[in-house]
Order: sequence, then structure tokens, then C-alpha cells
Amino acid sequence: MSLDSSLIPCSILLLAGGRGQRMGGQDKGLLDWQGQPLIAYLHRLVRPLTDDLIISCNRNQPQYAAYGDRLVSDDSPDFPGPLAGIRAGLAAARHAHLLVLPCDVPQIDAALLNAMLEKTRQHPQVPLMLRHGDFWEPLLCVIPTQLRARVEIAWQAGERSPRQILLQLGAQALVCAENDPRLDNFNTPELLHPRPSVSE
Repeated sequence: MSLDSSLIPCSILLLAGGRGQRMGGQDKGLLDWQGQPLIAYLHRLVRPLTDDLIISCNRNQPQYAAYGDRLVSDDSPDFPGPLAGIRAGLAAARHAHLLVLPCDVPQIDAALLNAMLEKTRQHPQVPLMLRHGDFWEPLLCVIPTQLRARVEIAWQAGERSPRQILLQLGAQALVCAENDPRLDNFNTPELLHPRPSVSE
């Protein structure tokens, strides 16, 4: 399925600014998966959707520059979490909506992005988060950029959970199957490079 060019214009933020603790400190977005860096899969998928592709990264900026229109970094040097990257993305976004994706979901597809943006078109004033079962995916979301000030107020008050802020802002859910493989996070070395099973 191809991306629907009639969907609402949006800026897109790819989150690649984490500490990579579960990857032994390695920069997750640049790790190889099936012959390419993880960030390359997201770039190829979302590039047709936007003229404003932003990457949140706190290191290896020269490598990431090839995959985005602009780079943003956290305003704190201590890796304060994904909400810091989302704040930077909201501040930089040129369109009325910001589609946020983490760099470690290379199996996400055009059908899911189309569904996210179509639901946003129907309800453009509130954020959207993916949900499967009772579990929310706050880093797979669409945020109206007009809510930037309210996100900033929550941040200054000490909130660091994207899920909590989006729920406080009245986020709508796009419900996926509980075991939807498109939402699999490749956030450990074992998931990126599974060992082949040994038949007995």
C-alpha cells in the first residue's frame, strides 16, 4: 500500500536521541537491521509524506543529516527522555501537525501511517496515539502543534511522560491488534539480530 497524498500536511519527527542503554550505549538509529541503519527504513517510508522531516538526535549528527531536512537536539545534556525530543520537534515543526515515530519500529507501514493521518484529519484539534489492548504507544502519535505551549507548561511543571501529557490533552486512540507486528520495538541487540534456532 502506498501513502495517500491527499492526507493532511504534517511535519514528521523521527526520535533518535536516546541514550541507547539497552543497546549497550550504542546509537540505536544507526544500528544495522537487514543491511541498513534503522533510521533508513523510517526515512524511506515517511519521505513522501512531508517536506519537513525532522530528526531528534543528540550525537552523530553528520550521519543523521543525510536522513532529514533538519536536526534538533535536547536542550539538556543528560538525555532527559523522549519528551525532550518531542518538545524540540514541536518547536521546529512548520506544519499544523507533528507525526512522531521512534527510530526502532522499522516494520511500521504506509497503511498504518495513512490511518493515523486520516483519523487526525477527522479530529484535528486533539492528539492521536496508537493503542493495542490497554497499552498506549505514546511515541507513535500525531500532535497538533498549537498544543506546544500546553506541552511546555507540563514539562516545566516536572512532567516527563509523553503518555501522561497526551492523555491530559484528550488524546484519541487509533486501536491496533494486541500482537500487531508493525509495532514491534527493535530495542535490544537480540531483537535486531536474533540467533537462528537450532533444530533438535
